[in-house]
Amino acid sequence: MANIKPFCGIYFNQDKITDISKVICPPYDIISPVAQESYHRLSPYNMIHLEFGRDKPGEDKYKRAEVSFNNWLKEEILMRDKEPAIYFYNQRFTIRGEAKERFGFIALLRLEGKGNTVFPHEHTRLESKEDRFQLIRRVEANLSPIFVLFSDEKRIIRRTYEKYIKDTSPFIEIIDEERMSHKIWRFNSEDALESFQAQMENKNIFIADGHHRYEVALAFREEMKKKLGNLPEEADSSYIMAYFTNIEGKGLSILPIHRLVEGISDFRIDTFKEAVKAYFDIQEIKERDNFLLLLEKAGVRENTLGMYRDKKFYLLRLKNKKFLDKEILDKPKEYRSLDVTILNYIVLKRILGLNLEDKEKIKFNPNTDELISHVDNGNSSVAFFLNPVKIEQLVSIAQAGERMPPKSTYFYPKVYAGLLINKFNI
Repeated sequence: MANIKPFCGIYFNQDKITDISKVICPPYDIISPVAQESYHRLSPYNMIHLEFGRDKPGEDKYKRAEVSFNNWLKEEILMRDKEPAIYFYNQRFTIRGEAKERFGFIALLRLEGKGNTVFPHEHTRLESKEDRFQLIRRVEANLSPIFVLFSDEKRIIRRTYEKYIKDTSPFIEIIDEERMSHKIWRFNSEDALESFQAQMENKNIFIADGHHRYEVALAFREEMKKKLGNLPEEADSSYIMAYFTNIEGKGLSILPIHRLVEGISDFRIDTFKEAVKAYFDIQEIKERDNFLLLLEKAGVRENTLGMYRDKKFYLLRLKNKKFLDKEILDKPKEYRSLDVTILNYIVLKRILGLNLEDKEKIKFNPNTDELISHVDNGNSSVAFFLNPVKIEQLVSIAQAGERMPPKSTYFYPKVYAGLLINKFNI
């Protein structure tokens, strides 16, 4: 069940910030150190200053975010709607040369409990949760929405858009640095809102992005309960700002997150190939584009991994899934059949002897070219490439109560920080 409600969104004052594209930024967890510096320089009001501030010796970056946020509100750099609304959100973008469009809406989602069914699908990391918890304690706000999916077989989003929104003008309209279009409308007709909320009540919700923020919101709610003694039923801290979109929508794109393994100076390709023969058939591919095409095609029929080392590409085709039954005894079939599971348990853990939690040696990156360039510039690194997780796999694993390994999915496009903010009253 999904319990949602409208809220009074906070957004940038376009009388003072004339180019909103300069003050939004992607979700904090996909921003590289280089990009972090770039966003800091882009504008003194870029959301990076709140979401992902610089670490400075002797300075509390969370306190700094709190002060900046409050100052922006006082100076009316940020404005708050007087009436609650649900915000419809349209993105138009291009991926692999194909133009796409994705519709959704931003509303408050009640945190788990009271009949809600919210399914996570990925494991989280303690360090990231501690970071987000310190931030939410200070700013007492959702600075960016989590990204959730639901089955919209009755076309709730599209029918509402056609009836109430289509012929009105968006109050936010941006073209971002990737040439993606963002448009946001207010939907605040009281009778229509009640009907919309009622139509969402029987929906299962699947978290796509924002697992850390969701778990932190749960922890913050519990802290508020202890602090206040009795948290009101409709307290803001019992909800989280979320972007909702159709799980079957054509504009929903899942990209893979690849792995870079660093610091293995004793890696020898001949030794590695000999070791993986027990599990995989190995095929060397000379050209990059041909390699990526073959990796994608092979992934339709079988579990296939890609690898790059010494300016050569390789396909690793799993010989027999029964290996997985012996390696992974405590997980269901759907989990064992994931490419990322096969990479983790057979290649990284068994063959290379790595600790899967070693963040110094195992890095994540969805950008193929960046990984290839990194391997070319270093003698002790190797890249492994994955096909994207299928939406059916995500749903099956989430409903089974399991979670995929960290960084298994990369939903595209992301929902940027700075479009809307939800400030708590309690």
